[in-house]
Amino acid sequence: MGFGHLNFIVKEDSKIKKESGERRIGLFGGTFNPIHLGHLRGAEEIWESFQLEEVIFIPSSVPPHKVTERIIEAKHRLEMVKLATSKNRHFSTSDVELSRPGKSYSVDTIRFFRERQQDSLFFILGRDAFVEIETWKEFQNLFSLSDVIVMTRPGSQKNSSSSPLPRGLTRSFRYDSGEKAWIHLSGHLLYFKEISFLDISSTKVRELIEKGGSVRYLIPAEVEAYIQEHGLYQRNM
Repeated sequence: MGFGHLNFIVKEDSKIKKESGERRIGLFGGTFNPIHLGHLRGAEEIWESFQLEEVIFIPSSVPPHKVTERIIEAKHRLEMVKLATSKNRHFSTSDVELSRPGKSYSVDTIRFFRERQQDSLFFILGRDAFVEIETWKEFQNLFSLSDVIVMTRPGSQKNSSSSPLPRGLTRSFRYDSGEKAWIHLSGHLLYFKEISFLDISSTKVRELIEKGGSVRYLIPAEVEAYIQEHGLYQRNM
């Protein structure tokens, strides 16, 4: 099948999805160790820009790419995500990866949702994670299961004259200026979306807590209270 014909299929399929009332669901995975305002603001902007019905936050169990990170118990990370998202009716939380034994793989999670519902799925991840995607399990198959949204910093695409795709993906995509997205051989779309950049990271939050510093306005107040109540990320953990 040529890409010219594929472009027609993608546009017609998008029209069918909209008319059929199919829900548009975002899947946002991560360790959330802990969840912070950058995660929440990014998810809010993606929800609004892509007219999603819901963004599902999915804390990972044993992420294969963060073996050096000190990750606290899954039950705490899950509870903090629930607290952080509870006031937004468009956000929800899933423990699908935490209830699955072994390491967490995104392709398995997307398959889980794909097999159980007919919604349009949008897998959401950050630019830093995307540049390592060739090391992910079945990374080529991931793009055959859902659309993908890569969150980027403001100006990051304008300052780069080269393709934003890792070398291993270039033959599987072509850019469509009408869709403002990259079209995969399967017909699914890959978007690069600039979001407001909040210079916050889970690493910075953990370091501040360990040093006894303030994390106010970096994480939700409910999450800060939970961390204090359970003594998380303390030096003597």
